[in-house]
Amino acid sequence: MSFARRLNLVRYTVRLLDPSRHLFEVELKLENPAASQCVRLPSWIPGSYLLREFARHIVGIRAESRGRAIVIEQADKSSWWCRGAQGELVVTAQIYALDPSVRGAFFDTRRAFFNGTSLFLIPQDREREAVELDLEPPSDPRCAEWRVATAMRPVAVDERGFGRYRAADYDELIDHPFEISAFDEVEFDAAGVPHRLVVAGRFDGDLERVATDLKQLCEAQIDFFGRPPPFDRYCFLCVATGGAFGGLEHRASSSLMFDRDDLPKIGEPGIPPAYQRFLALASHEYFHAWHVKRTKPAAFVPYRLDRRNHTRLLWVFEGITSYYQELFLLRSGLVGRDTFLTRLAQALTRVYRTPGRLRQSLADASFNAWDILYKPEPNAPNASISYYTKGALVALALDLELRRRSRASLDDVVRELWRRYGARGIGVPEDGFESLAAEVAGIDLAEFFARAVRGTEDLPLAELFESVGIGFELRPASGPDDRGGLLPPRTGTSDQAGSASSSASNGEPPLGLGVTYRARPDGGLELTAVLDDGPAQRAGLEPGDVLIALDRLKVDAGNLAARLKRFEDGERISATVFRGDELLEFGLVLAAAPRDTCWLQLRENADEQARARREAWLAGSA
Repeated sequence: MSFARRLNLVRYTVRLLDPSRHLFEVELKLENPAASQCVRLPSWIPGSYLLREFARHIVGIRAESRGRAIVIEQADKSSWWCRGAQGELVVTAQIYALDPSVRGAFFDTRRAFFNGTSLFLIPQDREREAVELDLEPPSDPRCAEWRVATAMRPVAVDERGFGRYRAADYDELIDHPFEISAFDEVEFDAAGVPHRLVVAGRFDGDLERVATDLKQLCEAQIDFFGRPPPFDRYCFLCVATGGAFGGLEHRASSSLMFDRDDLPKIGEPGIPPAYQRFLALASHEYFHAWHVKRTKPAAFVPYRLDRRNHTRLLWVFEGITSYYQELFLLRSGLVGRDTFLTRLAQALTRVYRTPGRLRQSLADASFNAWDILYKPEPNAPNASISYYTKGALVALALDLELRRRSRASLDDVVRELWRRYGARGIGVPEDGFESLAAEVAGIDLAEFFARAVRGTEDLPLAELFESVGIGFELRPASGPDDRGGLLPPRTGTSDQAGSASSSASNGEPPLGLGVTYRARPDGGLELTAVLDDGPAQRAGLEPGDVLIALDRLKVDAGNLAARLKRFEDGERISATVFRGDELLEFGLVLAAAPRDTCWLQLRENADEQARARREAWLAGSA
């Protein structure tokens, strides 16, 4: 009798059936099934708060017992009843996989990748039983050089990684994605723990250098929470692409997608912005190994994978992580203070360029993530705010508030949150973070949280930055590429990237249209958002309009700023657009571009107390 049978494991087999048809075949075997056994596929994947309904990718499903077909009947969008099993139940599904993101499953002639939520049926009432997974090698000769990368525990695998793996239960099974391809890789240790950096896709980068930099970053985070880390191995599963970007956290790995030019070339000096972006993504997902995979809202304990799991705490986990992703680039020594402050100013600029911050609270943004953040509409910038970006702003503000008013910091709060909840496997109650912060700091923070989390007014960041000897200003942007930074430009100011504004030529404020846009390959600027109370909205322009002329002169991404320089604040001009196939002309009154671009500057003349706070904040010392 096999070991699997003696343990009565739930067993899965994954076959890479056909790369040309993008089909996985996944088999579920259950001993001693219920007389009417329900199986279902998750509707969402932890870490990405949207009902993705993975069952829609099932193209065929069947059930058998003792070699004979039995009845399998669909109960709802993602559940099936299997009836009449006599002994072992075998359910086999064929699943179409062509989702190139980090959240689903993908299979073509170049690579295969999957998250368990896309493939593995949940056997009702058997979710807590131990699991074995057999991954069969592909038979297609085009896949002959493929290998396997995953953080799941191997039991009996060949030199390429195909074979048997084991997980403690279904929750762990779906928390170990698999990369299967002819990837490049390098291994390194961080705080004595083996780490594996895997990169699939076409790229030209120095992986040894990336591994060295990731080692610094990982060790800084491990030391922040305390050694040893809560995993005994870790995998960065990466894919280099032609422009996509994103990541997803897991308990002992992360899936990262980035532009193939983001990695540094061999011999390339410094850390250019593209590489900073990659490192920030890795920093974010690695921090999540503590702060969301283990320290998580009580609403996620356990995950209910067939429905929305509402919580008002997503800002605590995604926002605070977004704040620390940048702070650890600095604290690990990968970037200097000027770069850190530039990136911080750019993050703040993204918040100030979103009018919806004055309409939707951070708590409501968290609660409604399922139906707003992941389903963006043209009016989203006017009506909502991201709990990532504003959450990071509030994390910054809270950190500076604690340092100004107490002997504590956000570092102390996050570490205590880990010790009290994450390390003990206890979910954080809805009021848990706020009460813990007040307890750790020994001060009343009710007014702060009422304003920052449940209110919609801007926080006094200038005052908070002054307490650590940093100057904070908001100004119009200097041009389409101005995303904020350390210092204002020497000449002129302007609006946001991808927006319509001009730089001033004579000291006057630049002009703006109050829109965001994307350039159309066939000419013109397609309006992606029309911002509240801006010139374009007042004139009657709409998202989707294609702007082709101002004052009856052709405009495009290259000449828009120059066109706007010709006019003055309050001047009325014509705006010509295509709305669908209809050519329309509107009277548009120009106005000064908003002061929504942040810049930060170290104050050399800050007093001694402010400088001491600044050093403690940036270095992470007590």
